[in-house]
Amino acid sequence: MSEANFRIDEAPLPAPAEGEVLVKNLWLSLDPYMRGRMSDAKSYVKGVDIGEVMVGQTVGEVIESRNPALKKGDKVLAQGGWQLFASLPGRDISKLKEGPPLSYYLGVLGMPGMTAYFGLKELGQPKAGETVVVSAASGAVGSVVGQLAKAWGCRAIGIAGGPEKCAYVKNELGFDECFDYKAGKLREQLKEIDVYFDNVGGEILDTALARMKLFGRIVVCGTISDYNAADPYRVRNWRAILVNRLKVQGMIVFDWKDRYGEALKALGGHLAEGKLKTRESIVEGLDNAPKGLIGLLKGENFGKQLVRLA
Repeated sequence: MSEANFRIDEAPLPAPAEGEVLVKNLWLSLDPYMRGRMSDAKSYVKGVDIGEVMVGQTVGEVIESRNPALKKGDKVLAQGGWQLFASLPGRDISKLKEGPPLSYYLGVLGMPGMTAYFGLKELGQPKAGETVVVSAASGAVGSVVGQLAKAWGCRAIGIAGGPEKCAYVKNELGFDECFDYKAGKLREQLKEIDVYFDNVGGEILDTALARMKLFGRIVVCGTISDYNAADPYRVRNWRAILVNRLKVQGMIVFDWKDRYGEALKALGGHLAEGKLKTRESIVEGLDNAPKGLIGLLKGENFGKQLVRLA
């Protein structure tokens, strides 16, 4: 994938129909799942056809409303896509409360934070004193997973790429340890894992499989190491699932959409108490969104990757 795969078009400003609102997008979220939407491979939702507006969650401001539940000036969370303005049904929009920075609703208080919350709580099912390991630990999801593990009484171990990210994970986010997978010593460093929250797949997943404890749990949230691979990695330690009676389950946050309010309350509480920290990587302008996504897929981001649109 390259920036040449994207095209920016101009179109007339859309007029909202009855029940819709016109939103000026202020922030655009960039997320690894977007690569899958550009592929012909089977996924959990329909892909984006060539010529369509690229999908993406946005935070924006209502500038015209034909919906009684929303008024001009309201700040909202929506699936606004890679565009500066979007006319959307009011039922598909969430009005945001004042207080936290608006960008947080695309990160620590948004889909990534909720993914971490439900994935760890419902699928990982960590118990106080257990060891939770998470890959891509400095990223939007992984950083929240480790901090929640600590808040819930567990030992949190991160895996990240490079000494700067590992130092941030350990010293700023408060993980017990963070290992640099690029140093090539992960197999020796990882030990006795109760819960592994996987954001990357590939060789790191294979290594974690060999270090799982009896009746351990693996949350499969992402496989970013394979998203651009012509020949995906073939897991070699599959037998560890049998030997250690492991529970391995895929995780899509939409499965808990009826409980988003629960997650937002919990995450907001931890944030207010100073138990949840976050970091953002920001590119400026819609024309730089492709560059930001490509960098994200290469691991160049540091924290939640965003595009500032206005």
